[in-house]
Amino acid sequence: MDIQKKQEVEEKVKKIIEERIRPALQADGGDISFEGLTDEMVVNVKMHGACGTCPRAQMTLKQGVEVAIRTEIPEVVEVNAVGY
Repeated sequence: MDIQKKQEVEEKVKKIIEERIRPALQADGGDISFEGLTDEMVVNVKMHGACGTCPRAQMTLKQGVEVAIRTEIPEVVEVNAVGY
């Protein structure tokens, strides 16, 4: 993947996180931050606050965050949480 395409995808991911995902998580006492995009098109995020200790954080990550990102950006193959 060329650098320009990767940067475009990264900017789209950041926008989705900021505009759609963060407000919903913050409303429940949690938060999320973008940690990077691999060359394999895997998005790495970090869950904060209540999301870091919630037993449903993995479900939120896969069924909420990953679905929201992959629906808008089909090039993304997966979303993973790194550190808590």
